[in-house]
Amino acid sequence: MVETMLAGRLDFATLNFAVEEVPIPQPARGELLIAVRAAGVCLSDLHLIDGTLALAAEGKVTLGHEVAGTIAAAGTEVPGELTVGQRVVLQAGQTCGACGNCARRRPCLNVHVRGVHYDGGWAQYALARYDTVVPIPDDMPFDQAAIIPDAVSTPYAAVVATAQVRPAQSAGVWGVGGLGAHGIQVLRLSGAAPIIAVDPLPAARERALRFGADLALDPGADDLAATVLAATRGQGLDFAFDFAGVDAVREQAVATLGLHGALVLVGLAAEPLTVHDSVAFSRREQKLLGHFGSAPEHVEELVALARHHRVDFTKSVSAHIKLANADQAVQQLADKTDNPIRLVLIP
Repeated sequence: MVETMLAGRLDFATLNFAVEEVPIPQPARGELLIAVRAAGVCLSDLHLIDGTLALAAEGKVTLGHEVAGTIAAAGTEVPGELTVGQRVVLQAGQTCGACGNCARRRPCLNVHVRGVHYDGGWAQYALARYDTVVPIPDDMPFDQAAIIPDAVSTPYAAVVATAQVRPAQSAGVWGVGGLGAHGIQVLRLSGAAPIIAVDPLPAARERALRFGADLALDPGADDLAATVLAATRGQGLDFAFDFAGVDAVREQAVATLGLHGALVLVGLAAEPLTVHDSVAFSRREQKLLGHFGSAPEHVEELVALARHHRVDFTKSVSAHIKLANADQAVQQLADKTDNPIRLVLIP
């Protein structure tokens, strides 16, 4: 008799999502079977389900790209240092192994995303290619480890790699949800000053201050631009990070940039990107920086920082929800119930 497990599956043809009973997968050559202990619920998962994030994916897939657990079994040709029982977090994707860059050991041109192009971790068990697992410390809770890929690594990569923020540079953060809250935390770690958070929700602004922002402003305030200018000693922002993916946010953020300032686009938006005053943008030599996801080394760096107690994600997990009730977690995120940072599914 085939052993089965629960898995949260999305049919990309119909956009029907349901927790189903499916066979437990078996690891092939170079693969590990992971007993999932925690899996994050991301806004991208919600947008896959509601169809607003249209990706080139087909058939049914188990969602979940933020996953942590223990190695339950190993296929052949897996390095000996990866052993059954070991605690690990999974990278949010894997290289395609077929493009010219993969052949030259350069950054992959066609990264496959876990929970989109292949089955993810909203399940009791998940498969992982051995080069996509990162061991985690024994004292690191699974729920905190699970959210490192994407919820933490995406803003981390945006700050340290795409923007390359240096100490004492000023930064604005628009949108203090799962990504923005961690963006503030990373900016604080990087020495950015001042850090100015912008969010319409009072609870989100309070959260921003708890995570390390120096100021938290309402985007509807008439004096927002003047307040930012005063806080930066008349210079304007060096960086404005859009974690919301909203066109109005981008327009407001650009207006607060200083000389050589950069707008960093982290939140995904389907709307056209428009610079309303391109003359001023060019005259001030400002920049638009696109950003998506993170590289494998960013997850490894964050695990190392956690191991040495430089970062703490205790405040990041808003609630634990049983895998069997994954549809409720999706609805809570859609409704912004209690304004969550990250909801975590527990098998």
